[in-house]
Amino acid sequence: MSLQAHVVVRRGTLPVDVGLEVADGEVLAVLGPNGAGKSTLLRVLAGLLPPDGGRVAVDGRPWDDVAAGVHLPAHRRPLGMVFQDHLLFPHLSVLDNVAFGPRTRGASRAAARRAAAGWLDRVGLADLGARRPGQLSGGQAQRAALARALVGDPALLLLDEPLSALDARTRLAVRAELRRHLAEFGGSTVLVTHDPVDATALADRVLVVEDGAVVQAGTPADVARHPRTDYVARLVGLSLLPGTGEGLTVRLAGGGTVAVAEPAAGPVLVAIRPESVALYPSRPAGSPRNAWPARVAGATPHGSTVRCELDGEVPLLADVTATAFAELGLAPGSPVWAVVKASEVTVYAR
Repeated sequence: MSLQAHVVVRRGTLPVDVGLEVADGEVLAVLGPNGAGKSTLLRVLAGLLPPDGGRVAVDGRPWDDVAAGVHLPAHRRPLGMVFQDHLLFPHLSVLDNVAFGPRTRGASRAAARRAAAGWLDRVGLADLGARRPGQLSGGQAQRAALARALVGDPALLLLDEPLSALDARTRLAVRAELRRHLAEFGGSTVLVTHDPVDATALADRVLVVEDGAVVQAGTPADVARHPRTDYVARLVGLSLLPGTGEGLTVRLAGGGTVAVAEPAAGPVLVAIRPESVALYPSRPAGSPRNAWPARVAGATPHGSTVRCELDGEVPLLADVTATAFAELGLAPGSPVWAVVKASEVTVYAR
């Protein structure tokens, strides 16, 4: 593994204790809610915050080793970083912004500018090198920031919410370009994001951090299929219910039961997709095995549907069409019956 890190930070109200490994050519996405410790982790990797414990090593060379008293300052770390808001120097041209890194590492002005021009060409900004950052669009500025991060051939690339400041259309284009450049990058990449789409599109693996600790790790597909916490489940649009399997029934920890299609035993997690939940104004005929009384706690437009949050003995998310929402006369506080087929319930061990 190119990057091997165990980061411990005890300052502030949230202790952070996170371990990670990233191979050469691999992209690791760090996901988590606000305040989970993602930015703290990134600052330690960048050398902007000395850790209170642990070790950070790249290609076998220690960058931080608290026990040994090692802390390599940020300017001596062979890394590139792309920030959410670009952080380009407003008084420098785009070309000189990209050339800044090589210049600080001792390259001549001519050599640094040649390297910068090459990278501006690679990111599609060859004709904009003479402009100031304020004359660029958001997408162009982020491409320039990426060129600045990669121009020095770093061993580690850190991306801090690199697409979140872009509008939806620009984000699609820049994400596709970023994916191409990451595929060509030979070092390790750590991407901090709160967007599961960015993680799925750009990362080989995902690390989920909550309250300063790793709660789940795996490929984006594995994490989406088998969320381990309510945060991850809601991130991918699932209702996640812990319980105990008793054959074809799962007894939920919060009360209530769920009928399942395959026998289950012991501690399990039940996952139900919003599109699998049907809503009725009264209990439907036929006595379906999974039918629970509930109340609409909230409703939010979600693409072509309305996502309803349901309170009851089995808390759920349900997606209904706008037409069905209107025909049922739904509103916050409306009583409903939620129905889910046993075959639509996913169960896996805790």
